Order: sequence, then structure tokens, then C-alpha cells
Amino acid sequence: MGGWMVMLGLSALLLVVSAGQARPEKDINENQMVKAPEKWKARTNPLEHDPDAVTAGKKLFGQHCSECHGQTAEGTRRAPTMRSSDVQEAAPGAVFWVITNGVVWHGMPVWSKLPEPQRWQLVSYIKSLGL
Repeated sequence: MGGWMVMLGLSALLLVVSAGQARPEKDINENQMVKAPEKWKARTNPLEHDPDAVTAGKKLFGQHCSECHGQTAEGTRRAPTMRSSDVQEAAPGAVFWVITNGVVWHGMPVWSKLPEPQRWQLVSYIKSLGL
């Protein structure tokens, strides 16, 4: 009977772990954008009308983000797409907040040490991708 209990316990553990890993990308994006505090969501991108910000942001994305999010931000098994409506329709300040604070539980590092203008350049690039 002891072996049966161990097998049942291991099966339950495997089910819990599997369920935790099977989260759809949409949920990850949506939850993180929604979690941004209102004061961050209200922030506007000071580089929004700077055409050079998109180019610089693309370069930064290639250096810091593409390994997980894909070369063209299409998403991978490791990280969600940046082209989804959840990201593209999110306030620039919410995207900035996620970049700044990371999503540690999902493996995204905190990027607060990246200078603020560079984080806004990343926002500019991500927002330029459209739907």
C-alpha cells in the first residue's frame, strides 16, 4: 500500500507541475500588462515621436530580448510574442513597467539597470510592431 501512495503522490505532483507550465502565452502577456500600477500606465513615452528611437529599440531588442522573445518578437517557447493585441493595445507605460520590473516568475529578468531612455526605446520598437 505504501508504494501505491507514493505513485499517487508523484502523479499528483506531476499534474500540478504540468498544469503550471501549460499556461497560454496570452495569459502571461495579459496578466503582466494588467498588473502595472495606474501611475505607470499613465506614463507616456517621451520618445514616441522620435524615429530614431524605434531603430535604437530594435537594436536593443536584438541584444537583450530576442533570445527569448524571438528575432522578430514573434515569441518562442520561452517567452510570449510582443505582437499580440494584449501588448500592442497596452499603454506604453505598462510595457515600460514590465520591462523595468521583469516577470521573474516566468524567467524574464528585471531591466531596471538599463538606462531609462533605452527602456523607452524598447517600448518604441515593441509598439512599432503593430498587430
